[in-house]
Amino acid sequence: GVAGEVYVGGQGLAWGYLNRPELTAERFVPHPFASTPGERLYRTGDQARWREDGTIDFLGRVDFQVKVRGFRIELGEVEAALRSATGVNEAIVVARGADADKRLIGYVTAREGHPLDADTLKAGLKQRLPEYMVPSAVVVLDALPLNANGKVDRKALPEPDAHAVEARDFVAPRDALEMQLARIWEDVLGVRSVGVRSSFFELGGHSLLAVRMVAAVRERLGQSIPLSVLFQQPTIEQLAQVLRDDSQDWTPLVPLERGEPGQRPLFLVHPGGGNVL
Repeated sequence: GVAGEVYVGGQGLAWGYLNRPELTAERFVPHPFASTPGERLYRTGDQARWREDGTIDFLGRVDFQVKVRGFRIELGEVEAALRSATGVNEAIVVARGADADKRLIGYVTAREGHPLDADTLKAGLKQRLPEYMVPSAVVVLDALPLNANGKVDRKALPEPDAHAVEARDFVAPRDALEMQLARIWEDVLGVRSVGVRSSFFELGGHSLLAVRMVAAVRERLGQSIPLSVLFQQPTIEQLAQVLRDDSQDWTPLVPLERGEPGQRPLFLVHPGGGNVL
């Protein structure tokens, strides 16, 4: 039942890769449990687990594991959750961006007669997966791009268009402050044409980018706001209103969930001198 990498051995094992000694040394490794010296095992790169009846349950590729903001994620697990959604035919999940800005992008195709809505798919994933495993964007395609071998060409998958994501409810900046905030968001998030009612986090933002955005507001606008404000006011429209209100007292408290009146509250307190991160 424990997941691990599959190694293959025995008399049928190949000698190695032709004229590729480095790859041979990487993939053909000494057999740690061999009864005779010189035996080797081949690292398949497949992740699997034994079942009680002795069969092997294939779980995915080891090289499809990614690390996003400190969390190790098996892309196949996210893909399986997407495929289980109503109307989804195929699903592929990739990680894009540099280490600090890496984010998950999901690509799906629809079954015939089942139109798909990206927002609905993301909402469904949030019910089944922890937040760090939910893709920042889900792109609905007519078909997944294939390479010459008939496998999905992950490099040919298109970049998500943030402008298309928010096009339905797009509201352009209406004054100088909203325009300045929009420019900051575009620089920090690497997107274009940010609407004032788009959520920072739905556009691909996360806690590390939020720190960068708050720092940019301080440097360009000369105003300091605590990070907690962004979690509670995640749109440019809301943030601009907060910056205009000089009388507001800042609080480091971030409500994760508002309970029913009369219930005992739970407070998670950061270390002295720290913040919500």
